[in-house]
Amino acid sequence: MSKIALLNNVDHQNLRVVTTHGPEFGDDVNRVLVFPAEYADVQREYPILLVKDSNDAYQTVALLGFENGENLFLSPQGWQARYIPAIQQRGPFSIGFQSHTGDDGDVREPMIHIDLDHPRVSETEGHPVFLPQGGNSPYLEYVSGVLRILHEGLEFSQKLFAALEKFDLIEPLKLEIQLSEENKIGVSGYSTVSEEKLRQLDGDALAELSAEGYLGATYMLIASLGNVRRLIDLKTLRLQQAAG
Repeated sequence: MSKIALLNNVDHQNLRVVTTHGPEFGDDVNRVLVFPAEYADVQREYPILLVKDSNDAYQTVALLGFENGENLFLSPQGWQARYIPAIQQRGPFSIGFQSHTGDDGDVREPMIHIDLDHPRVSETEGHPVFLPQGGNSPYLEYVSGVLRILHEGLEFSQKLFAALEKFDLIEPLKLEIQLSEENKIGVSGYSTVSEEKLRQLDGDALAELSAEGYLGATYMLIASLGNVRRLIDLKTLRLQQAAG
């Protein structure tokens, strides 16, 4: 159950947020949404795959594990990676909108909201949300940047995926991973960018992708697939540890 409230420095003056990671905070997931503004950081750590949502629209996810609830980067010591996707960094915060009338008519202004029932919210542990005098804490300023990645990423993502579809660059991805003689894992339901089809595009198509800022993101999606090998290594190590 969520209890969403508009964040303010009067009602929430004493709130703090725990920023460590663990299953109790919802980090035991095998994939998380990621957005183009963070692709440069994400592609160094995780495979980025395309998947369709309930509305049959593409979105990108960072693959964290091969099975439901399996985050191979999560250990008793926390999240073991150089970058944690923005949607997991945002904690209890989200963007909501307030409407008001301005000089140009009705305006929808993005505002920070907080889930007061989120397990990270505390009055005794974690980072303060506001300074004693009422100003934004460094932590809240950091969260504002994270939320900006999410907010701005939605519109750009839709345009990026439309461009990839326009040039027929998206293809299904199916992985068959042999961990041992007895243990084989199949990963399906995802798509990726076809490197071969991208190479075959003519100069005008490449120029269009580049001019709109899509080409760099496309190359990062392809480059991220090298991290599948890292996931396999992490899975193999976890199986060995479980076997004693």
